[in-house]
Amino acid sequence: MKFDDLDKKLRIYETYQDRQVLPGMYMVARIDGRNFTKLTKETHTFQAPFDEKFRDMMVETVKHLICCGFNIIYGFTESDEISLLFHLQENTFGRKTRKLISILAGEASAKFSSMLGDVAAFDCRISELPNAALVEDYFRWRNEDAHRNALNAHCYWNLRQNGLNKNEATKRIEGLSVSMKNELLHSYGINFNELPNWQKRGIGIYWKKVKSTGINPLSNEKVEVVRRQLAVDMDLPMGDTYNRYIAELIQKNEAL
Repeated sequence: MKFDDLDKKLRIYETYQDRQVLPGMYMVARIDGRNFTKLTKETHTFQAPFDEKFRDMMVETVKHLICCGFNIIYGFTESDEISLLFHLQENTFGRKTRKLISILAGEASAKFSSMLGDVAAFDCRISELPNAALVEDYFRWRNEDAHRNALNAHCYWNLRQNGLNKNEATKRIEGLSVSMKNELLHSYGINFNELPNWQKRGIGIYWKKVKSTGINPLSNEKVEVVRRQLAVDMDLPMGDTYNRYIAELIQKNEAL
């Protein structure tokens, strides 16, 4: 059989289930660390419940993903997860979910592994959202998840550090209300409201325009140029204010 005939015969088995995100739909990719609890608490000794070195590695992974060939306008990270918002007009690979998922998971795994010096893996899924309001709600959901996780993590690890084992610490905080968890932390001298915002709300990464001065190589004169660079926001708002934060970001980028 000729190669062209063989290629035509077999390629369909790779591509027959290919699906594309419809035009006009917002795409958000969520990338999660696989088995990161074991990786970061047993294999490697990161500080619990939050570690600045780990935080910085996640931020650098987000930056890498934003710059890895797609038109991504916003990245958000909390714990071992990343959410990426594509520009509404993004059309790389024809918006095929198979390509988006495999590339983003692979790029995240490669970047984080290179910094860690060990094998780390991420998975990926794509949310297809029909309007900007749902995009706002998506990121508010992850923002509030960060807040809930941070409260639980501080409670759990303070209990562990004060003699309880895994099961005892987990059982101790089961069923506690938010106010009761805050009281638990107060008993250890911790005011949850005073903890760093990046722990409680996650971190945002987005493009911003900056002005700089350069030299025109033809005239040798100073000229002012506008460039894009990534900004890292470790003081994200919450609630309705965060919804407006995302709405403004979408509007600015859709105008480009």
